[in-house]
Amino acid sequence: MSSPHTVALMGSQRLKPRVKELAHSMGAAGPFAIITAGWQEREREDEELRAHLGGEAVNLALGERVERVLAQDTELAGALRARQEMLRHLQRVYRIRLRHAFDAELDVRTYGAPEALRSEIEDDSIEAIRALDETHLGQCRRLREEFEDKWRPQKRRSLEAETEKVHEALESCGTVLIAGGHVAVLMNRMELFDLGGLLREKPVIGWSAGAMVLTQRIVLFHDDAPQGGLLREVLDQGLGLVEDMVVFPEPERRLEVENRARTTHMLKRFAPAQCVLLPESSHVVIRGGRKLEMAGAEALPGVERP
Repeated sequence: MSSPHTVALMGSQRLKPRVKELAHSMGAAGPFAIITAGWQEREREDEELRAHLGGEAVNLALGERVERVLAQDTELAGALRARQEMLRHLQRVYRIRLRHAFDAELDVRTYGAPEALRSEIEDDSIEAIRALDETHLGQCRRLREEFEDKWRPQKRRSLEAETEKVHEALESCGTVLIAGGHVAVLMNRMELFDLGGLLREKPVIGWSAGAMVLTQRIVLFHDDAPQGGLLREVLDQGLGLVEDMVVFPEPERRLEVENRARTTHMLKRFAPAQCVLLPESSHVVIRGGRKLEMAGAEALPGVERP
């Protein structure tokens, strides 16, 4: 039986799924609890995943349960909508500030400063971006804490009954699998059902967005964003089952790792956390907070923070 503190982070499983293979190599036992809330309206379309697992699996149907709760509890539904709207505003304001900070960092980096000053100046620019990240995380955390203090969602009868069912289903399963999809939706659904603590009691395998939510901070990224420009922004705090690591699924499509200046900037920005790339079908296994196995994944060399 695998250690209850074993967590595996995987890249995309679309083309060559390896979840079952990895679970077996970890000694992770079934039945499997499946979380597919990030798929949104496709949450129940898990036939391919079930066929791949080839064994007993229980879809926790978090999204479906949330819809049922909110249909009954319109007061809670309104409060959640208001909180999400505030979080969206925080993200937009942070993104505006971040864009200006990135522009300033580029101007400074390309300015012909004397060599003796260049390193200090560049580090100061990165530290300004780090400060924006930390401020944003703090604001999101405070907003969530204020919501919890005011509404006590876990104490509301509408949510309490569904939460008990989710927890009972989890207790009967040996391993938890968290699929990808929309990372914010996935994180919000898992948080609402208070799953953070329970997931520390079982082996957990998450891939793509499912890997991102298991870390301490969720970072959105795309070096050629569809809307134009560079996108590397902190979304929110994650569940924190994996500490001191920022993961980047599908880097082959989203990151220009060969761009040395950008990569060095990223490493300094998120230090002392290590940046780990999770390409298609890759994985990293962490037990007791230590990386035990890495296949196809790449841990970028650490750097000291500015």
